[in-house]
Amino acid sequence: MGHDHSHAARVEGNEKRLIAALALTALFMVAEIAGGIVTNSLALLSDAAHMFTDVTALAISIAAVKVGKRAVDDRRSYGYQRFEILAAAVNALLLFAAAGYILYEAWRRFAEPPEVQSAGMLVVAAAGLAVNLVSMKLLAGGRDESLNVKGAYLEVWSDMLGSLGVIAGAVAIHFTGWTRIDPAVAIGIGLWVLPRTWSLLKASTHILLEGTPSDVDVAKLRACIELEPGVTCVHDLHVWTLTTGRNVLTAHVVRNEKARPELLATISRRCRSEFGIFHTTIQLEDERCGDLHHDHHDDHAHEHEHDRGPAHRA
Repeated sequence: MGHDHSHAARVEGNEKRLIAALALTALFMVAEIAGGIVTNSLALLSDAAHMFTDVTALAISIAAVKVGKRAVDDRRSYGYQRFEILAAAVNALLLFAAAGYILYEAWRRFAEPPEVQSAGMLVVAAAGLAVNLVSMKLLAGGRDESLNVKGAYLEVWSDMLGSLGVIAGAVAIHFTGWTRIDPAVAIGIGLWVLPRTWSLLKASTHILLEGTPSDVDVAKLRACIELEPGVTCVHDLHVWTLTTGRNVLTAHVVRNEKARPELLATISRRCRSEFGIFHTTIQLEDERCGDLHHDHHDDHAHEHEHDRGPAHRA
C-alpha cells in the first residue's frame, strides 16, 4: 500500500509540473509568434514552432497522465498506464515534423534573405529563454520518473537551446547586418533537435514493441533463476516494460525433487531485489526441460508481485 501511495503522489506531482509548464509555454508561444511576424525573423518563428510542439506535447502528456490514472477493467487488465509511452512517441513525431518544416523554410530563405529587426528579435528571444528555464526547472523533478515527462523536458530543453541560438543570431545580425544568419540559426536548431528526438522515439518504440528493458540482462536473470536449488531449467522467459519504471516478467520454471515449497517466493524475491522486477508471473512445471509437450497435468503456481516500490539492488 505504501508504494501505491508514493506512486500516486509521483503521478500527481508530474501532472502539476506539466500543467504549470503548459501554461507558461502556451502564453509565450503566442507572444513569440507575434514577435516573429513583426521582426520578420525565421529563427523566432522556428523557435515558436518548437514551442507549438512543446504546447502540443505537454497537452498530450497531461492527457496521458490523466488517462493513466484510470482504474483497471476487464478490457484493460493492465490499466491505461502505457498511454504514457504512446504519448512520448507522438511527441517525438511532432518534433520531427517541426524540424522538417524549419529546415525547408530556412533553405527557402537562404535564396531570398528578408530584412530582420535584430533588436526586437533579441528582446523576444531573451524572454523566451527565461520561460524555457522556468519550464525546465518545473519538469526536471519528474524526468527520471516518467518517459512522458522526460519527453516534455527534452522538448523544452531543445527550445531553450533554440532561444540561445536566436539571441546569438540577433546580436550577430545587429553588428554585421548579414541576415542569412537568421536562417542559419534556424537550421542549427533543427539539426540539434533531430538526434535527441530520434533517441526518444527509439526508446518509446522499444517499449511499445515489448522489447527487453535496457537495464535487465536476460541471460544473467535466467542464470540467476536456474542457480536456485530445485530448479532444472527456465523456458518461455519474457521481460518487458509496462510503463516507465515498471518491468514485468513471465516464465516457466521446471523444478526437480530438490525443490522446496518456498521456491516460487524465493524466485520472485530475487527478481525484485536483484533485477528490479516487481510484477512476476511464474509457472512451475515438473517435466524435463526437453519434454515441453505434456498432458497439461502440471502443478501450476502463479505469484504476482504488484509494484511494491523502487528496486533495491543487491
